[in-house]
Parts: sequence; structure tokens; C-alpha cells
Amino acid sequence: MPPRTQSRDPDTDLGAFLGRQLRDIRVEAGFKSQEAFAPVLSRDRSVIGKAESGEYPPAEEVLADWLQVCGVSGRLRAMFEGVNRIARSGHGPVKVWAAPWFETEARAHTLRYWAPVIVPGLVQTPAYARELFTAMGFDDMKVEEFLEVRMGRQGIMERVDPPDITVVLWEPVLHHQIGTSEVMREQFGRLVELSRQPTVTIHVLPSSIGANPGLGGAINLAATDDAPELLLSDGLVEDQLSQDPVVVRKARATFNNVRADALNRADSRKVLVEAMERWSN
Repeated sequence: MPPRTQSRDPDTDLGAFLGRQLRDIRVEAGFKSQEAFAPVLSRDRSVIGKAESGEYPPAEEVLADWLQVCGVSGRLRAMFEGVNRIARSGHGPVKVWAAPWFETEARAHTLRYWAPVIVPGLVQTPAYARELFTAMGFDDMKVEEFLEVRMGRQGIMERVDPPDITVVLWEPVLHHQIGTSEVMREQFGRLVELSRQPTVTIHVLPSSIGANPGLGGAINLAATDDAPELLLSDGLVEDQLSQDPVVVRKARATFNNVRADALNRADSRKVLVEAMERWSN
């Protein structure tokens, strides 16, 4: 397969500029073709092609290996790393509009999630998340980038002062098959494990309740000490962020209503165990 055509202008596109520099250091290091470089870098040639075209600036670990193989160090290495971070901010999986949510979530003292369709990202297993990203039509590279971000978010539960997390799942979520039965079994095993942590509370809202006020879409609320509570809610095409007090208050009321009708912590855990066992058969 021939190398990608450089369709972006390196003089006006930062990703393309970075790609040109990466190509130059590859060639200077003695790797005249992307095909020759790929096995040394232990990456598919497409990863190199997309990086050098500016289409996808490389992930941090890819860049680190690239620079090491090409003998780049010191200030020049720092320059490459800095340019790559800036370039990836416009190409990476975290869109500019979503960045405030991830930043707020990372420092929140209280997090609340209402999930009427799928398990929330913060408590997903890698296999479950990978199935979702793949279903969205992303290529393998993009899936791995999104997965890296999603799994990285979960580090907040390992903080010295972890946030208080409450998740309310609508019962049909337990029946929506994502991937294989093994993926589902592992996912609900993860939820059972998390439900035993003192700072994580997981409720299941029974489908027998019928229509509920949360059917309009998922709700994610993050509260910090230094800013108004932030809402991330479902949108028709793209999710929406808001700190509007009126909008946040309505979302909070909706969350409280679905939680009030949900099973208590112990009974919810029993339902999750039953779901895990059901997917094991």
C-alpha cells in the first residue's frame, strides 16, 4: 500500500507540520520507507502513515517510541512532545467542547450518573467500551485512543480522596447486549465489585416502574468545590454541557426522582449478580 498523500499544508496545519518533521527524522535515521519503519516501531504502517500525513498525530507512547528509535533527545524531543500535545488537542478523542467535563469530573467531590441505555463510561470495562466504540464506526486506531481516555478517567476512583459516586441504571441496560456474553458477564462483575466500594453506590431502577422521568436521556452531574455544578446531558446529535442553574436544577431533580424509585444498594447488587450469572449461561 503506498504512503498517504500529504493533503494538508504543513505551513498552515500543525498536524501536517508535525508529520513532516516526523517523516524527516525517520528518513534521517535510515528508514527510507514507512514499511521498513513499521516493524522496528512495532506498529502497523497505517499508524505511521496517518501520523506523517497529519491526519492523526501519534499517541504519546507511539511518539515516545518513534523518537527513541530515531535517536531524538533533549530539547528537540521536548519540542516534538509539546507540538504533538497541541496537535492532538484538535485531533484527539476529547473534543474541545467536552474537555471541561473531563477536567471537572477529574476533580469532582460528587459525581452522579443516570444511565437509561448503556453502562456509564466511568464504570465500563475495556471490553465493553471497545465494543461501543467499534459499533460507532471508528477505525482501530481511533478505538484505542478513545479507550485510553475512557480508562484513564477511571483513575479518579483510586485517588487518595476519591469522589462520592452514585450511578442509577435503568434495568433494561442489564439486558442490552454489547459484544459477547463474556463481555456482558465481565461488565456486570465489574459493577458488583465497584458496588462494594464505600464511595461508589449503584442503584437499579426496575423496568416494572414503567415510564420514568429519566427517559429523556442520560444525565451526568459533577460537583466541585470551586465552580457551579456541571451537567453533561444527551443531545440529539451531540451531548450538551451546561452550568445554567435552572437547567442543572432540573437535571438534579430528574436524577433524584429516578434514584428515589430505584432499588436500594443491597437489592441492586443482587440484581447485578443475577445479571452477571445470566450472562454466564
